[in-house]
Amino acid sequence: MRQLILTLLAAGSLNLAATAQPAKSMSTNKTELATFGGGCFWCMEAVFERLPGVISVTSGFAGGHTDNPTYHEVCGGDTGHAEVTQIQFDPAKITYAKLLEVFWQAHDPTTLNRQGADEGTQYRSIILFHDEKQKLLAEKSKLEAQKDFFKPIVTEI
Repeated sequence: MRQLILTLLAAGSLNLAATAQPAKSMSTNKTELATFGGGCFWCMEAVFERLPGVISVTSGFAGGHTDNPTYHEVCGGDTGHAEVTQIQFDPAKITYAKLLEVFWQAHDPTTLNRQGADEGTQYRSIILFHDEKQKLLAEKSKLEAQKDFFKPIVTEI
C-alpha cells in the first residue's frame, strides 16, 4: 500500500512539474485584418470561417456616416453603411491575395446594392483596405477578377 501511495505522489509531482512550465506560443506570426462586404454578412462570414489561416471572422457595419448604428437603422438604408466581415488572418498561412480571390467567388460583384434576394445599399460589394499595400492588391485583384465576369464589377474600394 505504501508503495502505491509513493508511486501516486511521484506521478502527481511530475504532472505538476510538467504543467508549471511556461506555455510556448503556438505562433509568433503577426496577424493581419481584411474587411469585405459582399451582401449578407452572415453568408460571407460562413465562407471565410472555413479557410485555413483565418483566425476569426467578425460581422459588423462600415462605410457609413451614422455613428454606432443599430442593425435596424442600417437595414433602413439611411446610414450609408454596408454589412461587412472583418477577417483576422495569419499571413504565413493564407495571403491577403488569396482572401481576395475567395471574396470575388463568394458573391456577385457585378450587382449594385444587391446580393440574391437581399436588396439595399447595405448589401453592396465593398473592400475596405487597412493599408496602402492592401489597397493596391485590391485594385489589381479587381482588374484580374473582371476577366471572369461579363458585366462590370461595381465593388467599391
